[in-house]
Amino acid sequence: MKNIKEQSHINKGRTYTETEGMSLPQLAEEQWQAIITNDGTYDGKFIYAVTTTGIFCRPACKSRPPRKENVCIFQNAEQAAASGFRPCKRCKPTGQRLPDEEWVEQITQYIETHYSDTLTLAVLADMCHGSPYHLQRTFKRIKGLSPIEYAQHIRITKAAAYLQHTDRSVSEVARLAGIPNIPYFITLFKKKTGHTPTEYRKQNEK
Repeated sequence: MKNIKEQSHINKGRTYTETEGMSLPQLAEEQWQAIITNDGTYDGKFIYAVTTTGIFCRPACKSRPPRKENVCIFQNAEQAAASGFRPCKRCKPTGQRLPDEEWVEQITQYIETHYSDTLTLAVLADMCHGSPYHLQRTFKRIKGLSPIEYAQHIRITKAAAYLQHTDRSVSEVARLAGIPNIPYFITLFKKKTGHTPTEYRKQNEK
């Protein structure tokens, strides 16, 4: 059977800075201190973006500070947007409110590239710069299901592909799909597909 290549959790195998082939300014210590202290006096002087979320912010943004190695600096919002990043819904670095559809698209992309991580409503809200309540309500209104339900859908889809195209054990498939609790994985998989992982693999053997 063929093996499925492991995908990067950053922009589906590419970093945002790589997509444009451009050299971005290095993060200076002064800028880093402004970011972690939410220093509003630096607003207008630079924009920072986070490669793991694809979001760019003002220095004064009240969202959780990112990891330093995931931060890149831009002169302005236009430059960040041109490199493939999306504006933060919380601090509105473009000066405009981010449409709900675009915000939900941010969250959708994050789930699709981080499905094997621990994804709770609180984690998703924190990473995508919003409140859990607003995230739940907005995502369900636009997508027709909750963020966690969507994450489960992606995980089961990935698990089914692993079962069909690899020889990995059920426990390893569960781990790779982001559901390391084996009994729960088997129960959820059967609920979503009508078959246990083992039954599904046998039915799809070629």
